[in-house]
Amino acid sequence: QVQLVESGGGLVEPGGSLRLSCAASGFSVSNYVMSWYRQAPGKERELVAFISNARDITNYADSVKGRFTISRDTAKNTVYLQMNSLKPEDTAVYYCKTAKGPIGYWGQGTQVTVSS
Repeated sequence: QVQLVESGGGLVEPGGSLRLSCAASGFSVSNYVMSWYRQAPGKERELVAFISNARDITNYADSVKGRFTISRDTAKNTVYLQMNSLKPEDTAVYYCKTAKGPIGYWGQGTQVTVSS
C-alpha cells in the first residue's frame, strides 16, 4: 500500500528556511518520479519541484529556482524539500506526490506559513 507522509512545515519569518520531509512506504522512492506541489488559499495546486527516478534529474518552478532544493535519501525512503530565502508568497500547503502509471498518490500535506 502506497503511503506518503509529509512533515516539517510551520511558521517562519521572511528570509528563513524550512526543510520538508516526505516519508514513503509501500514502494521505493528511488524507482519513481517524486514531486512537491503546493496550494495557496484560493489558488490552484501548482508543481514546485520534481526529481526523476533516473540520474536524479531535478526541475523547479521559476518562482522557487535558486531557493528550493529537492533531494532523495533512498536509505530512509524519504524525499526532502529544502526551502531557503522564504517569501510570504511561499505560504501554502505543500504536498508530496508520486505516480504509478495513471494512478497518482498524494500525501496529506503540510502547512508552510511565511510571515513576520
